[in-house]
Amino acid sequence: MGNMNKNQQDTEKRAAALEAVKFVKDGDVVGLGTGSTATFAIKELGQKVTEGLKITAAASSVKTEELARSFGIQIVDIQNLGFIDVSIDGADEFTQTLDLIKGGGGALFREKIIASLSKNSIIITDASKKVEKLGAFTVPIEVIPLAFQYVFDQVTKLGGKSKLRKKDVETFITDNGNYIIDADFGLIDAPQELARSLNQIDGLLAHGLFIGLTSKVIMSSGNEILVFE
Repeated sequence: MGNMNKNQQDTEKRAAALEAVKFVKDGDVVGLGTGSTATFAIKELGQKVTEGLKITAAASSVKTEELARSFGIQIVDIQNLGFIDVSIDGADEFTQTLDLIKGGGGALFREKIIASLSKNSIIITDASKKVEKLGAFTVPIEVIPLAFQYVFDQVTKLGGKSKLRKKDVETFITDNGNYIIDADFGLIDAPQELARSLNQIDGLLAHGLFIGLTSKVIMSSGNEILVFE
């Protein structure tokens, strides 16, 4: 992160969020991400709804759903959606080829479903998230508790140094009632191959490698907005 202070980061996140919200049109079904960056977009959308914008939204977490409702945004159930017009979310890391690591907040499974349903999946970020190669950030993996040890061992076989995510002293539990393994693979040379290998592990619900799911990344850096497509 270098020496970028939080205010600077927040200013950049907000600028990127405002840019992303411009892509939302009247009548759209909007996917809402989770985390500090997505929060700026949700607030802005809430403001536009107050001004008369008509949208329905799918939330990637309980926290996001509560936040969106507090701004008067109407929430629909993801399970009944055949598509989402535009989704807006943050990322923990991204590369110029639009591969991402997501899931620092633990909502990766729903975020991935929303991204998969989205015609236009927009990632908003500050300048600190852009990397040459993914992997400085650990890869979050949501795992069904019953399969925890099996998945943990399989991930270790793939070269991931893994640990079970804790919240204080308790095991972190996702909105879906599952655990998260944070796996450190070092810098990842072939994210597509790793994603494929992870996808083949039974009991692994979702992993934080988002490959080929992003339409554009809107990155705010200082006073400028950069768009990667």
